[in-house]
Amino acid sequence: MIRICYIDESGCTGMLPSATSQIQPILVIAGIVFHQNHLTNLTQEYLTLKRKYFPALTPATVPFLEHVKAEIKGSDIRTTIRNGNRNQRRHALGFLDGYVSILERYNAKIFGRIWIKGIGRKINGAAIYTSSIQAACGDFQNLLEFENLNGIIIADSRDYLQNIGVSYSIFTQKFKATGDAYGRILEMPTFGHSQNHIGIQLSDILCSAILFPMASFTYCTGYINSVHVSPKYDLIKKRYADRIKALRHRYLDGGRYRCGITVSDDLAKRSVAPLFVV
Repeated sequence: MIRICYIDESGCTGMLPSATSQIQPILVIAGIVFHQNHLTNLTQEYLTLKRKYFPALTPATVPFLEHVKAEIKGSDIRTTIRNGNRNQRRHALGFLDGYVSILERYNAKIFGRIWIKGIGRKINGAAIYTSSIQAACGDFQNLLEFENLNGIIIADSRDYLQNIGVSYSIFTQKFKATGDAYGRILEMPTFGHSQNHIGIQLSDILCSAILFPMASFTYCTGYINSVHVSPKYDLIKKRYADRIKALRHRYLDGGRYRCGITVSDDLAKRSVAPLFVV
């Protein structure tokens, strides 16, 4: 049995030129880890959840597995919670309730990085993404060591050259002269298409529908005035902060805990702790 880590992102690497810019003020890069032997039941349950809440995505007459091709995007879920009426918000939150219950039922572990952009500050998108994937590999390696298992990483495919650069950065760590930094990760990260990977779809929901709005409300309120910051996102934070907090993979490293979710806040230099305070 192995563990599989699925990684996705939400937000963009564009610079935030002003407090009123409509560029997304946050970048979230996070992974969800599942046991390989749970994938069949996990897939069945998530497809059933999709059909229950979004039956119009695909015709009812198509084979059950065809529903994997019609994605529910986390960004659409958070938009509904931000702009929808009461019934639409209730429907979106009902879907997220079912989603988080699946993560809990299958002993998912999560880790990732949340980058809060500074106003008018240049950012190096390639470096941020690469360092985030390296950090995820470190967290995943620790989890695999703890469980005495091996694993693989499947990330949502990006630009061809970006994929190569990130994978090469892990290659250099696995085959360096001083030894493999990620000995329990069997190969370099591979890049898949979300229409074929339930795990990537689940990671998208985590990044875009839960972590992004939680971080936006927590770190950008009072600093950023844009469509990406909304008081309605507090509904998501209050409803899921404790449950997501419990799913993090945390471990001691050099006498201090490393957190499954970390925050780099270039607005006010706050830690991850406020993210989970409700």
